[in-house]
Amino acid sequence: MKMSASETSKVLKEGELEKRSDNLLQFWKRKTCVLTTDSLTIYADRQKKTKGKEIMLQSVRKLDCVERTGKFVYFTIVTSDNKEIDFRCDFEDTCWNAEITMALIDFQNRKAIQDFKTRQEPENTTPSPQERRIGRAP
Repeated sequence: MKMSASETSKVLKEGELEKRSDNLLQFWKRKTCVLTTDSLTIYADRQKKTKGKEIMLQSVRKLDCVERTGKFVYFTIVTSDNKEIDFRCDFEDTCWNAEITMALIDFQNRKAIQDFKTRQEPENTTPSPQERRIGRAP
């Protein structure tokens, strides 16, 4: 899906999340994250010099399992290949899951509109039977 440069670079939220590691012990590690209109970028360091992982919204199927405990809000991003990435944020900063969900909905809406417009273009370029008859020589 093509989008303008301003859409792809628009930052919606920036801050820290904790991500559960993929290794056997599954430690929670604090990561600096940037949510844009088309991705969630997870940096390995606070200065955002080393990009750890970029989750493109087009590859996200859903945001799942929102759970609140005394100190944290837990949620899981499920990708289109069924990979689950677990996050948690401080209870005071609970809007991460809502911001990601809204960005995902917005992305899906923009994609649906673009897909609809793409399907409409061939119909608009094909002449109707009436137009074809008018264009013929007797």
